Parts: sequence; C-alpha cells; structure tokens
Amino acid sequence: MNNYKLFISTMKTYFCMIAICLDAIICGAQTDSVSGTILRKEKTAFQTAGQWKPVTDVRSDVAIVYGANDRRDLSFEARVQSWRDRGYVTHFMTGIAWGEYQDYFTGGWDGKWHLDEGQVTVKGDTIWHGRMVPYIVPSKNFLEYMKERHVKRVIDAGIDAIYMEEPEFWMRGGYSEAFKREWEDYYHFPWRPQHESPENTYLANKLKYYLYYRALEEVFTYAKEYGRSRGMNVRCYVPTHSLVNYSSWQIVSPEAALVSLPCVDGYIAQVWTGTSREPTFFNGVRKERVFENAFLEYGSMESMTRPTGRKMFFLTDPIEDWSRDWADYRKNYQATFTAQLLYPMIADYEVMPWPDRIYEGLYSTAANSDTKTKIPRFYSTQMQVMINTLNDMPLSDNRVNGSQGIGALMSNSLMFQRFPTHAEYDDPQFSNFYGQTLPLLKRGIPVSTVHIENTGYPDTWKGLKVLIMSYSNMKPMSPDYHRHIAQWVKAGGVLVYCSQDIDPYQTTMEWWNTNGNNYKTPSAHLFEMLDLTAYPPSGEYPCGKGKVYVLRDDPKNFVLTASNDEIYFSTVKKAFETGANKEKLETKNNLYLERGAYIIASVMDESVSSKPLVLKGLFIDLFDPELPVLKTKTVNPGEQTYLFDIRKISDKTKPAVLCGAARIYNEIAGKGSYSFVAKSPAETSNVSRIYLPGKPEKIRINHIETGEYSWDESSHTCLIKFENNPEGVSVNIEWDNIQ
Repeated sequence: MNNYKLFISTMKTYFCMIAICLDAIICGAQTDSVSGTILRKEKTAFQTAGQWKPVTDVRSDVAIVYGANDRRDLSFEARVQSWRDRGYVTHFMTGIAWGEYQDYFTGGWDGKWHLDEGQVTVKGDTIWHGRMVPYIVPSKNFLEYMKERHVKRVIDAGIDAIYMEEPEFWMRGGYSEAFKREWEDYYHFPWRPQHESPENTYLANKLKYYLYYRALEEVFTYAKEYGRSRGMNVRCYVPTHSLVNYSSWQIVSPEAALVSLPCVDGYIAQVWTGTSREPTFFNGVRKERVFENAFLEYGSMESMTRPTGRKMFFLTDPIEDWSRDWADYRKNYQATFTAQLLYPMIADYEVMPWPDRIYEGLYSTAANSDTKTKIPRFYSTQMQVMINTLNDMPLSDNRVNGSQGIGALMSNSLMFQRFPTHAEYDDPQFSNFYGQTLPLLKRGIPVSTVHIENTGYPDTWKGLKVLIMSYSNMKPMSPDYHRHIAQWVKAGGVLVYCSQDIDPYQTTMEWWNTNGNNYKTPSAHLFEMLDLTAYPPSGEYPCGKGKVYVLRDDPKNFVLTASNDEIYFSTVKKAFETGANKEKLETKNNLYLERGAYIIASVMDESVSSKPLVLKGLFIDLFDPELPVLKTKTVNPGEQTYLFDIRKISDKTKPAVLCGAARIYNEIAGKGSYSFVAKSPAETSNVSRIYLPGKPEKIRINHIETGEYSWDESSHTCLIKFENNPEGVSVNIEWDNIQ
C-alpha cells in the first residue's frame, strides 16, 4: 500500500510538471541555455475571480486567478484551466486579512466557531469586509487553515506563484479576545486598551504589524516547502497598498519589514484612483491631488524594494471601488497611469484588477446622473491602447527632469501613531508627511522617499544628496538606523531635520528609553551620533564632510497654512545648493520623462507657473482613442500626456504596429507586405496605428478587402479600425515596394 501511495504521489508530481511546462510553452516561454529553467514572460498581469470569457480576454501575460473556492458549477481547477486554455500563465491570489473563508469562521474546517477572531473596535463592533467576512486577527490556527485548505490546493493545481494580498489590521481594531490573547503572548503582560495612552496605541499597532509579518512568513514558508516537495519553485508576492496610503487611511501592515523575509519574492503596488484621491492639504487647501499623491505612493513602493532587487508590479485601475461616472474614471486613470510610468526602473505591471467589473459593470454616464451604462467604446479603446503599451514598456536609465537627489525619510512606524489622537496632537490628513513632500513636488522637484528600514543597504544612499526627516509622525524602531544616517552625513550628505519633537509618542516605551538608555526623545540619540547637542535649535551645523539643518517646526505646518512653506523650501534649497554637488535647485511646474519611444509628462497646478508645457515633434497621442498624429502637444496645468515619439523609430524599412487597442501576434513582414493577428476582448473597438515603409495599396481584414483606413504621409503611418475578437482578427497589408 505504501508503494502504491508513493507511485500515485510521484505520478501526480510528474503530470503537474508536464502541465507547468505545457503552460509555459503555450505562453511563448523560452528556456535558459545554462540552467534549462523555463523562463516565462510575466511582465503584465491582471487579477480575476471569474473564468475566461470573450469579453474579459485582456491579453496580458498572466491571469492571476483569485480565490481557491469552488463555484456552484465550476471547480477552482476548472476556473484556472479556462485561462490556461487561452494561453495565459496562471498565478493565484487571495486575501490574507479577509476572504471567503466562511468554512473557517463557522466551524466547517475544524468544527469550531472562529468569528471571535475578527478585528473589533472599542465599541465591541466587528470590522467587516463583507457578509460573514471579518477582517481577521491572524491566529496560528487561521494560518494552518490557510495552508491546508487554500495554499496546498493551489500548488496541487500546478500554480507556482502565490499572492497573499492586503495584510491589513485597522488601527481602530485591537479590542477582540483574539487580539488580547496575542498581546499577552507577545508582550508577556496583560492587554492594555489602546485608547488610554499614546504608549498603548504604539504598542497595539506594533503588535498588529508583527502579526501580519508572522502570517506572511508562515504561509509563504509553507508554500515554498510544499512546492519543493512537489518539484516546484513557488514564488510568493504581497499585493499591498503603499505605506503612504495605509498611514493615511489608518491601517497597519508590515510593508518594508517584509524585505527581511527570504520567502517574499516581490510585491504588487496597489495604487489607483481610490487610494490617490484621498484629499491632502497644500497651501492651506484640502482637496484631491490625484497625480501628486499617486507619484508619492508609487515612489514609496519603489524605494521599499530598490535596494533588495525584488520584483515589483505597479497596479493601476481604469475605474475604482466606489461608484463614479466614466469621465471621472478616465481623468483619474490617466493621472495614476502617468505617475506609474515616471518610475523608469519599474517595468512590470498589473494592468487592471477585476476585468469583469470594468467591462461588464454599469456606471454613471455623467456626474449627478442616474443613467448607467457599460464602459463606453471610446474609453475601452483608449484603455486597451494604454495597457498594450505596457507589454513593451522598457526599463530606462533616464530620469524624470529636474533636480535629483532629494529624499524624504519614511518608516513603518508611521502607521503606529495615527489613531486615536492623544494630548490634542493631531496630524490632519497625514500632513506631517505631505508637509515634507508636496512643497517640493509642487515646484517640479521629483522628491523621492527613503525607507529607514533600508538604511543598512548601500544602494539606499546611491544618488542621495539631501535627506529630509522628522520624528513628528514616526519613530525609529532600531538605533542602527541612526548609525547609518550619521555615517552618510559625515561622509558628505546633508540632513534636514524638521520637528518640534513634542508629539505624545516621543516618550513611548522603546529602545531609546529602556535597557539602560535614557534619551528623552529618539532624535536626541541621532543628534548625539551627529556630534550635536540633544536638542539643537533651528540652525545650520557642520558634521564631518556634511551638514545638518534643523527646523524646529512640525512639517504639517508647512501645508496646513497658506504660504507657510517658504522657510522650509528655502532651507532645502540651501541644503541642496551648498552641498558637495554645488548644483542649483531647479523649480518648474512639470515632470517629464522619455522611456524608449514613449514620452510621459504631467503639468501641475498650484505650482510656480501656470504656463502649459508645449512639446514639438511628431507624436501619436496615446490618451486619444483616435490615435492622432501631432506635431505639437500642449499640456495645461492639471493635465497629463502620453505620447509615442515617431522620430524614435530606428528601422524605417520595417513595418510595425506602433500602438493599438489589441495585442499583436504572428507578425510576418515580407517585401511589400505585412500581416499580423490582433486579439482583444469582445465587444470592444480596435484602433491601431501602423508604421509602413510605403503607402498601402490593399488592406484585408479577416481576408476581406477594406477601404476603411487612413494614411498619414508625414509619419508614414496607417490608421485602421475594426471590431475586436479574442479569437483573433487577421490583418494583411500590401504596398508598392518599388524604390
């Protein structure tokens, strides 16, 4: 019997590996010539809870199948196979803090009721994500359930990439019996209500942070070990909101701490209209600043992984979770899409979540209108043009125009002191962070973010000239961070410290006031390492080869009051210009970047100028579903643009689809002819602009000659239109090849 079981197990593994190889071959994978490892293209992806349908055939490289539960008429394995049958690499995603886990909560898994493991507020209310779906206090028992009931099944289905999304603990949670048990296990003293003191709040949120660190470590370690037992190399990713957003929305998550886990292979940066439209203060005005917020969110995710080399997918969403109108969706999609492309060191993308709701959902035709409709054809065409460019988007050594090398320091502890408010010290709309960043970004300075947890990596400091930091809204969780910062300053870096150090968390129980340390504030330890007094007043101080500038004001004050950022900005300007680089700090109202043939630009309002950005050349406008050829593009304040630079075509003898609302396959270029197959979701319209060496004489769509095309002589491009089909539309073009 044991030999029979071994035989069955071996055959399962064998057939599983065959399925993986066939999956890779179907998807156009290549094999590494040295190791023989199958290399699958996994540059673009989307997540879906549904099976393949003609109207949601997005044509990215990867279909991330969501949830391992069976449907009434379809098993999980059949759902996965429906995407494989269409040529997709299949990955898996589910929630780690919430999900359709009713069998766990109501006793279906182990015969015990577990609804008491939900996150609970001070009023005793469970925080729900849906019906019978609480946000979870991730107990060890719950983690065993996740491993046995979900992760194991997914790996048995031949999936070798697992995403555990949104490890989220609400700051207002922390009152359940499950959390109290975890508190006593972790701190070894009785639970304390977090609302009663700043220290209790800090300790509660630090525990929430640890619980999801532990959850991901245990689940991912199991996934890798079980995968190895099946002959598979399982990769594990964390789709997560940015530290900027979680801090703003008052949610705790492990974020940058995960880079210390060898079982984490990468992340999805969950940034989209819904996160980026959170209002911010600037110049005394509270309002939505979607582009600027998105730029800072993507930046915080990029800096989180930059020193580690781990994979990062950037996400955008053509709509959002809240019901809006199509014009609102389109405007803000362009803003977030532009922001993500301004990070040329990232070139992997989740092009959309939930294609079913994007293509089949009903949303308002206009603001304040009760009329709802599916996605307009012009918007689905534009969206598909945009996401298909991501399949070809190159990495680039280019950088956004403007003064480089200014960074604002962040820490995971930003999430520890946002809620509740103590001692009447408030940080409205997370303004202590935006007070450091928006006064620079609004002046066209591409300010970066630096994670304090990464200060031990040498690459963290590469190219950094000025570091801005404050302990008004965060605290250092290790004294080692100060050692790294002090080393950098003494070697020639310039530090700008902005804080009154008066918030109520300065005296919370941490390393700077325990185990023999008696510093009144964490900054006192930093200044000691910088050879300064414990509380230096505002001023400029030499430090080795570098300098320290101290501003005794909390950064929130730079944005909560109109015209109150001048001293701050002039200090940063002086720090930048008097440093070793001797450069002048450039101010402007735009950010501009070239990536291969693509041009990305944003012009900001509330800036140093109200002038538009005027670009001259020969372009295709990728935000216009008609794909017009332009010689001049004017971008006004508050607008973004996305262009294909026709002048960057290197081989003028080779025909090519430059852009279009479908993915291109089976290209064949001959003397005077060019053919290809275009695939895209059903019920959408294709527009494609094609470069040709000569003016077309005959165009056939699905073998039928058509005269419905236009030729632009200045760019040598042909514009064609047709109805999309996921099965493929064949296009054949002929032109006079006589030279």
